[in-house]
Amino acid sequence: MNIQSAINKEVFIPRDERLLVAVEVQRRRRKRMSFLPAGAKAEYKTFICLSVTKKRPHQLLITKVKQFEGSSAFTSRSQWTVEQLRQVNGINPNKDSPEFDLVFDNTEDQWVASSSAEKCIFVQILYHACQTYWEGKAGSLGKVGKSSKVSRQGKPGQSPQQGVVAGPSVSPPRPASRTLQARRKSYVPPKQTEFINCQSKLTGDACTMNLVIYRCKAFLNRMKTRMVSNQSRPGGGGSGSTMASVVQRMNVALGERGERLSRAEDKTVDLLQRAQQFADTAHKLALKYSK
Repeated sequence: MNIQSAINKEVFIPRDERLLVAVEVQRRRRKRMSFLPAGAKAEYKTFICLSVTKKRPHQLLITKVKQFEGSSAFTSRSQWTVEQLRQVNGINPNKDSPEFDLVFDNTEDQWVASSSAEKCIFVQILYHACQTYWEGKAGSLGKVGKSSKVSRQGKPGQSPQQGVVAGPSVSPPRPASRTLQARRKSYVPPKQTEFINCQSKLTGDACTMNLVIYRCKAFLNRMKTRMVSNQSRPGGGGSGSTMASVVQRMNVALGERGERLSRAEDKTVDLLQRAQQFADTAHKLALKYSK
């Protein structure tokens, strides 16, 4: 069982949540823990996790999970909703880098992921999860407006006079409808999360292939780290160094393949734009000579 599956089983499944992605991070500027005596350090691993609740309406949550040295247990520390996430800063929009910042309502965290690929996977999944969440929010608000409008108009095919019983006239509940309209007008939707300094391939539509490449890179980085740790142990022979060199060559080849795929994707977008321009020109000419 990998770390992400273990975190999901131990922390999120008991909460009736589903883990989308987890990234191991370290602070770029480590905070001092004043309650510890001088010279004492609490060694631990930190994971930033993105999860979604299973119950409707779905909530998108960001949780900080820690695993202290010598313990296999994971502990949930802090949790924020996506409405509290104001900004995601990718630091460098021109190349892959492990640094990123998360800005919440009352705090700002500066992180360094275990690798650039891990950070890119996290930002890419976080961006698309936020887009889906906000689109769902807008859709639910529209459904509420339509349902209230239909309830005031009545059922289709039924005239306003149908179903009226003789007797004293009863005025329609206009104050309630006015109250509903006033609430809808006074409703201010929360500000959506801002993504800045992030590569376009992380926030674009055609990014499935990029996600596959980043997952492969992250897997190779974990393999390389494991090989190096095994090699540093007593008795680690030359087979470990040979395997590490193979992993290194695979990593380089995968990076080159990713660059070629990115160039091919850019050319495809350019061809699509030219084809659209050609189609627009042909349509205008057809309209001109059809008269």
